[in-house]
Amino acid sequence: MHVQTHSQIRKGDIVMKIANGSPATLLDAPRWRKSSYSGAIGNCIEFTHVPPRRVAVRNSRDPDGPMLVLPVAGLGALLVAAGGR
Repeated sequence: MHVQTHSQIRKGDIVMKIANGSPATLLDAPRWRKSSYSGAIGNCIEFTHVPPRRVAVRNSRDPDGPMLVLPVAGLGALLVAAGGR
């Protein structure tokens, strides 16, 4: 099974491909949300919605760094795997 892990967004007249490893700065004014499990020292992830039906995840300590883009349904599986539960 092939899972598409990119989205296309429009910035004015330009259509851009957002994929895994793309810098988080490519998104126009996203509303990044921190994980409720954020540590006091800032070791957490943030996520935002990327149309259509995708989620971008980034390291909160590197807000301009790369992001992981995955289907909304895959976010739960990622969190379970990362948490070792």
